[in-house]
Amino acid sequence: MLYRLRNTVKHYDWGSPDYIPRLLGLVNNAGEPWAELWMGVHPSGPSRVLRGEEETPLAELIAEDPALYLGGEAAERFGGLPFLFKLLAAGKPLSIQAHPNLEQAREGFKRENEAGIPLDAANRNYRDSNHKPEIVCAITPFTALCGFREPDEIKELFGAVLGPAPRRLRDNLGPLEEALALPVPRQALRSFLAALFALPPGAAGELCSFLAGPGGAGPPAGGTAGSAARAARAQAARFAALYPGDPSVIAPLYLNLITLRPGEAIFLPAGVLHAYIEGFAVELMANSDNVLRGGLTGKHIDVPELMRVLDFSPGKLRILTADPLSGLYASPCLEFSLRMLRGEGGKGRRAEEGPSITVVTEGAPRLFSGEILPGGNSVFIPAGNTAGLEGDFTAFAASIPAPA
Repeated sequence: MLYRLRNTVKHYDWGSPDYIPRLLGLVNNAGEPWAELWMGVHPSGPSRVLRGEEETPLAELIAEDPALYLGGEAAERFGGLPFLFKLLAAGKPLSIQAHPNLEQAREGFKRENEAGIPLDAANRNYRDSNHKPEIVCAITPFTALCGFREPDEIKELFGAVLGPAPRRLRDNLGPLEEALALPVPRQALRSFLAALFALPPGAAGELCSFLAGPGGAGPPAGGTAGSAARAARAQAARFAALYPGDPSVIAPLYLNLITLRPGEAIFLPAGVLHAYIEGFAVELMANSDNVLRGGLTGKHIDVPELMRVLDFSPGKLRILTADPLSGLYASPCLEFSLRMLRGEGGKGRRAEEGPSITVVTEGAPRLFSGEILPGGNSVFIPAGNTAGLEGDFTAFAASIPAPA
């Protein structure tokens, strides 16, 4: 038995007006941003299952018999569906952010509850008690900032991009550069970020004006830093125009700038500072909406809490590709695994076993039952059931991994 899902769409202002409506075969005449399509049981955007002519929240369906729908071991371990699956369509940069580990989330959720902060309050950091590791896989070219650069690389980019800045601005940025000279990289990056958050508002405004203006378009340094400086400067200039007065517009200088090709993915553990910039992707995470923000947003930023959860280790995240036989992307989570399903040549057949949610991102495959599953549509596959798809298509399946 398979269940077609009716999913919640989030219209955040950073969303693209095109990717999700186009996939669903809709015309977005109003130009409204369609940022995320949520598939799962999170109360902020629950899916509903179609049962004949009626709709039932997916969480209620699973709660009727967790062992039946999730399998006995998963039901005992998690109690409900442990992941949240999304289509993510970024037309503008998302906020710079990080997510807590499980211990931090439980402690923070308890602390804010005891403080009487409403769950929907603007200044709430922890909206649930779960951690939020996640994997994101590109459907189109997908640009992101992920993890701290090495301090020496940041210093080099500073010189290339901000070297032509007025003397007064360079003086205000002096504490940031001094922090990068500290001998221990983690200490250097922590001190650098603290100095950035402590930048006087006037200096932050001047920084944005420089980057967005003609002064910020001067020639970057040559050598190996040249192309990196050009890419970082272009993104910083874009950020400065979108978020004037926000010092985090220089994030492309201190975070790794990457562009995933379609089918490539990255896994983000807790504490990794990141921001998705542009493109269309699937995103799979533990069932949580806990976000600590660090810039490029009008939403709440809690600097001390962000600094508490961040991992200040420098380095690039490994780019993942699907296993050529299984389609699986390697990730270390108990709550979820991601698999790409492809059918080619008109006779391609792939099967996905439950418990799983499968969403079509290209084509319109035929289920083995004969039903067509158009692009953007998804199904919940209970444990012990299998969804077979055939035709020319690409789909992604979010599953609960089998216990080791």
